Amino acid sequence: MGKGIGIVISERISVAAVVDNAIDGPLRVNPEDRDIADSLHGVPAESIVQRIAQEVRELGLSEPPTHIGVGMPGIVRNGTVEDSPNLIQFKGIYMQELVSAAFAPMFGKIPVSVFNDADVMAAGIAATHGHLDRLIRVWTLGTGIGYGRYPFRDGFWEAGHSVVTLDPKEHFCGCGGRGHLEGIMGQRAMRLRFMDMEPDEIFEQAEAGEARCVEFAKLWHRALAAATATSIHLDGPGKFFITGFNARFINVSLLNEYLHEMVKLSPLQGYSTEVVKGGESVAVIGAAVNALQRVQA
Repeated sequence: MGKGIGIVISERISVAAVVDNAIDGPLRVNPEDRDIADSLHGVPAESIVQRIAQEVRELGLSEPPTHIGVGMPGIVRNGTVEDSPNLIQFKGIYMQELVSAAFAPMFGKIPVSVFNDADVMAAGIAATHGHLDRLIRVWTLGTGIGYGRYPFRDGFWEAGHSVVTLDPKEHFCGCGGRGHLEGIMGQRAMRLRFMDMEPDEIFEQAEAGEARCVEFAKLWHRALAAATATSIHLDGPGKFFITGFNARFINVSLLNEYLHEMVKLSPLQGYSTEVVKGGESVAVIGAAVNALQRVQA
């Protein structure tokens, strides 16, 4: 299968060599301190790519990789970042060419593929859970809401912006749109809605029976059920994994109860949901897996 390199750009840079759907050697991250947030905001795209090249150089590979996969936030099509609200400096950047040029002095001409970060997370979860032979979808619950699909297919997949309510007062989504899933479930959105509580406190109070928090916890789960049901109706049944630092708030029984209310057609009943650990190592594996499959296609 050859040795690939997986690269993920999120709140920080993560890189590793990947062989046989597993990390081979160290996982390098920049910056190493997890408490340093937003380290890439405002940094020119070219500078970030040079940081990536330096981290890969530090891997000390004995031979050139056969493929390179990059996962990053935003709408990525044909190697170009059409938009990236979280890293606005990448908007309009031909990322595939930029990365290829950065690695050419090290490795020569190597196939480079660029994907949305949620799609590489989906591929990584498929690889690490033995699901490379089937359709899976992944919700990543964090500052925003990511939606990834494996096998990779060209498309926008901005399902975090699915409209799950017609209430015009639901305006907390970071993109400015009303009624969006992210405007209910996203970390930023929850902080805006509850100015007097952090998300952890909201769900703690819901467990304690505080009425406002109980109603929000129900809305939070119903919103995810609505977006999941929409995906099932558009793309068929299958496995849905849920990951990210806010996946700890998921009550799977409640989510499935709401899903059962929303999906009634018998051919669509073969769905299931599961909360799993994701993380940078899984996403890095997924970036390399998707890149390899693109090379082999």
